[in-house]
Amino acid sequence: MADTTGSATGAKRMLCSIPEKFQLHIAMLTLQFGYAGFHVVSRAALNMGISKIVFAVYRNILALLLLLPFAYFLEKKERPPITLSFLLQFFLLSIVGITANQGFYLLGLDNTSPTFASAIQNSVPAITFLMAAVLRIEQVRLDRKDGQAKVLGTVLCVAGASVITLYKGPTIYTPAPRLQSALPMLAALGDAKGKSWTLGCVFLIGHCLSWSAWLVLQAPVLKKYPARLSVTSYQCFFGVIQFLIIAGFAEREAEAWLVHSGAELFSVFYAGLVASGIAFAVQIWCIERGGPVFVAVYQPVQTLVVAIMASIALGEEFYLGGIIGAVLIISGLYFVLWGKSAERKFSTQKAAIQSPADHSNNRAPSHIKTSITQPLLSQSTESA
Repeated sequence: MADTTGSATGAKRMLCSIPEKFQLHIAMLTLQFGYAGFHVVSRAALNMGISKIVFAVYRNILALLLLLPFAYFLEKKERPPITLSFLLQFFLLSIVGITANQGFYLLGLDNTSPTFASAIQNSVPAITFLMAAVLRIEQVRLDRKDGQAKVLGTVLCVAGASVITLYKGPTIYTPAPRLQSALPMLAALGDAKGKSWTLGCVFLIGHCLSWSAWLVLQAPVLKKYPARLSVTSYQCFFGVIQFLIIAGFAEREAEAWLVHSGAELFSVFYAGLVASGIAFAVQIWCIERGGPVFVAVYQPVQTLVVAIMASIALGEEFYLGGIIGAVLIISGLYFVLWGKSAERKFSTQKAAIQSPADHSNNRAPSHIKTSITQPLLSQSTESA
């Protein structure tokens, strides 16, 4: 007993001795591998024949069951009383961020590939910025480098998404035949031939637009109801209701609701528990300690991991148009993030000059609020 207690204490001390910054990097890398696995697992599930609607219903039920107890106990003190107005806002956010977002994603993934789905998702920060600028939530100063960088980054992301959609191009990489012959079943699951590639890309753009709109629209809601886990739980609940209504019209066969294999069961549990519940909790922790920019910078890592995993597990081919588009999108992402980071530094320096008292205490003035601190990128986990 003493040995066990001593070992536990030693492990705890070892964990505490690791710098928090290093812990953040480990957490974000683990998160990207988790998301990459979600893209590949979801594609495999769709090719095994699982219903898209059933997949979404089961995924959100599992996410709700995982998040609900944490939301209830951890946010007891900070959760405002629920009202009809809040319920209506949560319901509308669920339409955009759960139903439309996940529906478009599954339709797009079914017609393209995990690599391209992940690549197009890199455009979400730039699209979010563009929407926020149009709605005047985000200010754009074209006379400064940070404003010019954000505009250039947005243009590059839009151009990259357009290239992926309109130009597939020649195959530039095909997995080795020896690998495909060793994994014939998995290679067959990655076959997207016979599908509408352009239509799939359009669906994925709809997914990114829904995701971005959700991020923008939830910012004012979270200011009034600052309990993130509770807000997400409500949205998962309404998402299940909405998908069940759709299923009443589109999926009436009882056979479709049965899980026919262990692989299908694994894919559903992975999507609900890992890609929604656990990933959401990890991302909240990283955002609170590293900030949204730190979290968003790791998004392109997911694309690289997905490409490697999809090539090995699904025998996925790489196309020239996808590579060009991915490079443009990732470049645009970094321009936008650099611009937002530069904007925050500029605002902090300006405020420090105007408020010597705050500057002498080594803290930013309380009245300074830049878009970089708002939760425009903070809820991306639940929307994939």
